Amino acid sequence: MTDGLSGFLQEIFLGNPTYLVRVLIIGILAYVALVIILRLSGKRTLSAMNAFDFIVTVALGSTLASVITSRDVSLAEGVLALGLLVGLQYVVSWFSVRSERVQKAVKSEPRLLFHAGEFLHDAMRRERIAESEIRQALRSEGAGSLESVRSIVLETNGNLSVLTKSKSDGMGSLVDVAGVRR
Repeated sequence: MTDGLSGFLQEIFLGNPTYLVRVLIIGILAYVALVIILRLSGKRTLSAMNAFDFIVTVALGSTLASVITSRDVSLAEGVLALGLLVGLQYVVSWFSVRSERVQKAVKSEPRLLFHAGEFLHDAMRRERIAESEIRQALRSEGAGSLESVRSIVLETNGNLSVLTKSKSDGMGSLVDVAGVRR
């Protein structure tokens, strides 16, 4: 009975030694392949510029995990899937910098949430942002009070940008932000 229990526990916690070696070898090779693919595709591939980029990053991680841990996915299939995801991201980003229509389909628009001393509550509701989150962004940016802030923008990547008041209070950085009166 002890041998049966011991073997059972070994299988649960250690698994099949052959499979462990497979995970080790495939993990190293898939990781190296992903690094090479990412280096060839450029810096933009793993940027956090918008939701589309985030989805590609998550899909890459999920695919890499599947390649490493699934006995049903060969290294060649996994590397092809990783290359396909990176290739598609490259193509979409290439077209989005050349076509405003593609860019609008792929990326969201930055939105003004606070401006000239006032919270823009309609925009905050649409974007599901609470005043407490805006105050958190102020603290993170080191802004002492709302009085020192000109504008707060929800960027396409989900970050909040805090623009403080300055001597040159131009609106140049808000040109492409939704909700700015021009």
